[in-house]
Amino acid sequence: MSRFSELKHAASGKRRLKDLLLQSDNRFCADCGAPDPKWASANIGVFICLKCCGVHRSLGTHISKVLSVTLDEWSDDEIDAMTEVGGNSSANAIYEAFFPEGVSKPGPDSSYEERMRYIRSKYELQEFLKPSLRITSWKTSSSSLKSSFSTKLFDSFRIPSVSKNMSRLKSKKGINLAIRDMMSSDPYVVLTLGKQTVQTTVVKSNLNPVWNEELMLSVPQDFGPIKLSVFDHDTFSADDIMGEAEIDIQPLITSAMAFGDPEMFGNMQIGKWLKSHDNALLDDSIINIVDGKVMQEISLKLQNVESGELEVELEWMPLDHV
Repeated sequence: MSRFSELKHAASGKRRLKDLLLQSDNRFCADCGAPDPKWASANIGVFICLKCCGVHRSLGTHISKVLSVTLDEWSDDEIDAMTEVGGNSSANAIYEAFFPEGVSKPGPDSSYEERMRYIRSKYELQEFLKPSLRITSWKTSSSSLKSSFSTKLFDSFRIPSVSKNMSRLKSKKGINLAIRDMMSSDPYVVLTLGKQTVQTTVVKSNLNPVWNEELMLSVPQDFGPIKLSVFDHDTFSADDIMGEAEIDIQPLITSAMAFGDPEMFGNMQIGKWLKSHDNALLDDSIINIVDGKVMQEISLKLQNVESGELEVELEWMPLDHV
């Protein structure tokens, strides 16, 4: 792409973002109602004012990635995410669907402390989803609230009736896996969730195996991450480990339950599991509704091994759809 084309492409993206900001519901801060917001949370999909922007930044980019509408460079994916959500009204229809008694939104002149309490409740703790979909918090220590949103904080949450659902995981393929035999390996994948363990077939002598196998796991009430391990099959000795990783299923579950029946919606992005220093993601993992199904594509860098990547696909399935 030429320099002129790059500039033209960037200008087109900025226009899309500006057009979205000019919509009537986006002319006021999503959190406090202050007029003329100039900031946005790119991963949540809302426009916010400078004062609320400071609170969003304090939550960390793993919860809210704050960008200036006018000053920062936006990627195509970030602009696409904002336009797919549609801005403040669409996002607030989910995040502010239910207010417990005694709770009210902050105003443009509210203090930092008032904004912090409200914004944390709204986005981090997600206390204002409608009652049937709410994530209810167990008592947690202050240290756990400061830990990673995607892998640690949600270990202290539960979702009502989550055990009535299944997760279908397709182990798609491995890339540049580690050598454990003379010249190659005989890899297979083991998945563990709670007390359940499932595994793929063994692919002989292949460092870039293609499985495309679908494996089913029920989601227990007190769920944690799906633990994934790759092994090299040996006939006469113990199988050798070829790397491991964990898949945080909380973003998938939260997104699926917030939207309800996916068959009521067209194809759209509804969530994201963000790459961070404390997970094995190669890139942000997008959660989409595709043909009436909640799907998530995940690319992982295997841990505790010299090389290897794995591509998997998750699908969230209510039992009445199984």
